[in-house]
Amino acid sequence: MKFGMPIPYAAGFRQAVEGLRALEDAGLDAVTVPEAYTFDAVSHLGYIAARTSRVELATSILNIYSRTPALLAMTAAGLDHVSDGRFSLGIGSSGPQVIEGFHGVPFHAPLGRTREIVAICRQVWSREKVELHGRHYDVPLTPERGGSGLGKSLKLINAPVRPAIPMTLAALGPKNIALAAELFEAWQPIFYHPESADEVFGDALAEGRAKRDPLLPDLRVIADAKFFIGDDDHELEAARAKVRAALALYIGGMGARGKNFYHHLVTRLGFGAAADEIQDLYLGGSKDAAAAAVPAALVDGISLVGRPDHMEKRVAAYAAAGVDQLNLSPVSTDNDERARQFAHLRKIADAVTEQA
Repeated sequence: MKFGMPIPYAAGFRQAVEGLRALEDAGLDAVTVPEAYTFDAVSHLGYIAARTSRVELATSILNIYSRTPALLAMTAAGLDHVSDGRFSLGIGSSGPQVIEGFHGVPFHAPLGRTREIVAICRQVWSREKVELHGRHYDVPLTPERGGSGLGKSLKLINAPVRPAIPMTLAALGPKNIALAAELFEAWQPIFYHPESADEVFGDALAEGRAKRDPLLPDLRVIADAKFFIGDDDHELEAARAKVRAALALYIGGMGARGKNFYHHLVTRLGFGAAADEIQDLYLGGSKDAAAAAVPAALVDGISLVGRPDHMEKRVAAYAAAGVDQLNLSPVSTDNDERARQFAHLRKIADAVTEQA
């Protein structure tokens, strides 16, 4: 199993990058950079590429609305070039609050757009002349769709480091998950509960895999989790409190009532009543109460927070559920402590692999 880590896009970015060498030595395999309505992820990844030599790099995620498909492909090829082939393109739909509220672009047809984006990206990377006249993208733009008639079908000038850059889809809903299993090299869920994974995601994954091109590699699963190993009760409870606060934000505040994708997912995981309570409290302004309402079973099921024996069981559960990579957000802010914890987790994961 591989271990990744998101780099903060707000405070502490340079300090986090400075500590990556130690984390690489401790067993970190990949670094991801989020992009919301923040500084862009691309410039940050270029900086990281220049300061590292082994760790894999990925966007987690670039939304599919604010860049054209060709620009997404050009950006991925550029990052793969400056990192010597260490980059993976993570994309996703984001949500209407960001897409319409920050970018001013209508949030519609994420599935159809994603399918056409994948086709265009792969044309660009294989240096074919780009041509796709789809429902959502018309390249070259035809007069019937508002073009001047002067557009030419062009191919990428530079030869990419790799003719097929791995793509990851961040997906929550069944149709989007099926699309990931059909077209992408990897699927990145959020709030991945290993024991419920087959029941919640299995049908959608099977649907997509049935349509998957046999030339594509097996679908990789990349799960996110908060991370802290410890033996001190107070430290463990503080770590769990951070997990609860993050869950309350997503379940309660990331989307309007009835339009919160994370609330829907947690409901599908079997915590519907708790999700309703969390949302009511959060939207009512009681954020601390919303965090306190997050069930312990949800905290423990979707995070790696606990004593070493608990950590061994959770790593084994993720592995048994088919997870190939864990993107771990360390609770500790001290880089030396992070390195010690990653090294400890690497030993635990290696022991789990030997026992399997």
